[in-house]
Amino acid sequence: MEKKRLLIMISGRGSNMEALLKNTISGELGSCAEIIGVFSNKAEAPGLEIAKRLGFPVKVIASKGKKRKHYNAELKEWLVELDPDYIILAGYMLIIPSNIVTSFPERIINIHPADTTQHQGLHGYEWAWKNKLPETMITIHYVDNGLDTGRIIAQERVNLMEANTLEEVEIRGLEAEHRVYGEVLAKICRK
Repeated sequence: MEKKRLLIMISGRGSNMEALLKNTISGELGSCAEIIGVFSNKAEAPGLEIAKRLGFPVKVIASKGKKRKHYNAELKEWLVELDPDYIILAGYMLIIPSNIVTSFPERIINIHPADTTQHQGLHGYEWAWKNKLPETMITIHYVDNGLDTGRIIAQERVNLMEANTLEEVEIRGLEAEHRVYGEVLAKICRK
């Protein structure tokens, strides 16, 4: 089986990216996928140093100080040239423009810290905490032209019972995210 070529996109610390890179090095994802690079729109994103340390190539196209249309055009040109099998969003904090979405139909995948049918956008763990939910969901979905509205690929329940702080909610959620993202991507790459 030919390995799928994955590009990971981040904007910050990249904890999901790090989990995916390690899963590719020594986990099940490595049997069916190769990470061809880690991209960020921020040169100072801490995740880039982690990727370099683990031996993965990095690419930055800075978005700061550029008109969004110019940044998006540069990003699209680079992505089309690279032509990954899948683009994996792992804390990439800009909205993917529709012309990129249509260039990679059901090839851009995102992870979201809530049930996307109930909460879209930022602060999913804060939303669960403020609403005193007994559980939340981690949602992995294809990116479409809406905000966290793409077709759901998989969901994972996260028990929040007896979570006494927002930090505890986040720890439980990230633990689930780091495990389930690699598992789901491995299934997709084996299709």
